[in-house]
Amino acid sequence: MKRQLLWGIALLAAACSTPPAEPTLKEAFADEFLVGTALNAAQIMGQDREAQVLIATHFNSIVAENCMKSEEIQPEEGKFDFSLSDPFVAFGEENDMFIIGHTLVWHSQLAPWFPFDKEGNKVSREVMIERLKSHITTLVSRYRGRIQGWDVVNEAILEDGTLRPTPFLEIIGEDYLELAFQFAHEADPDAELYYNDYSMASEGKRNRVVQLIRDLKAKGIRIDAVGMQNHMGMDYPAIEEFEKSLTAFAAEGVKVMITEWDITVLPTVRMGAEVSDRVAYAKQMNPYPDGMPDEVSQAWDERLRSFVDLYEKHADKISRVTAWGFSDGDSWRNDWPMPGRTDYPLLFDREKKLKPVVQEIINEKINNK
Repeated sequence: MKRQLLWGIALLAAACSTPPAEPTLKEAFADEFLVGTALNAAQIMGQDREAQVLIATHFNSIVAENCMKSEEIQPEEGKFDFSLSDPFVAFGEENDMFIIGHTLVWHSQLAPWFPFDKEGNKVSREVMIERLKSHITTLVSRYRGRIQGWDVVNEAILEDGTLRPTPFLEIIGEDYLELAFQFAHEADPDAELYYNDYSMASEGKRNRVVQLIRDLKAKGIRIDAVGMQNHMGMDYPAIEEFEKSLTAFAAEGVKVMITEWDITVLPTVRMGAEVSDRVAYAKQMNPYPDGMPDEVSQAWDERLRSFVDLYEKHADKISRVTAWGFSDGDSWRNDWPMPGRTDYPLLFDREKKLKPVVQEIINEKINNK
């Protein structure tokens, strides 16, 4: 009841708030693709009302950051928790957004009970398939006609093109991929179905995803789009290789979605490295605790613009561009993969204001319409 009350108040606040006079992200890219963001629990429930209002103002697509993942939504077999997913979907409907369900099948954040019986032994192929079907059918059926697209399978392929070792692969076999898409389609024949993964610029993964698309289509199984996660750094991925994958996927007759987009400025942490002075290492891995220096900020702006240009170049192939989080303070990249890290990877800063370069891009696009 408390959550429902907070949600109701938040929706009222979002509906009654006056949007800013400045042009918005969704207006700027209205002729090209949807602009989306991932919502966390505080935003869904209205505990961060300012963010909620700005999300409704600037974005026309949303995706659930965590609340639909297996361990969150079905922590015990047969016991589903929709206390966050229901208001998430309602918020999207209230604001006329394209709603994405994330994710139906993923090895990480998998409910611990899923591959085991009561004695702790791995379940049989038949049991695992039934659990997979039950999980997918329950979620997709509940939001049939309300969620427009689902990340059906997430991160199932390694960079070299081989399938990732997961409980689904180990117990069911390679056909778990097609079964997941089949079950999702049966539960909502009108919903779009996606494969979503990171490091999509790597050649091995690119080729295997192309093969996955072909295999599914050859069997008459629906797949509508490929989600290209773009958790970027300042020097990866190579934009040319990213573009090769983008065009390769589109050539297979599916849409491309840029998902989970953010740009870190922090150095890569080598967790297994032998470092004699841990304090000095921690400081080295968190070089900008109080904000980015001007030269770093300028480099970040240029990196952002280069990929915005790429997205616009291929706007005929891209249906959605989604940032993985609303503002810098919300990002998963803070405190990861070691505590005490401060990052600046998103379109809005910690004060929930559009970064200057983003506002410049918006203004340029509106003025050129």
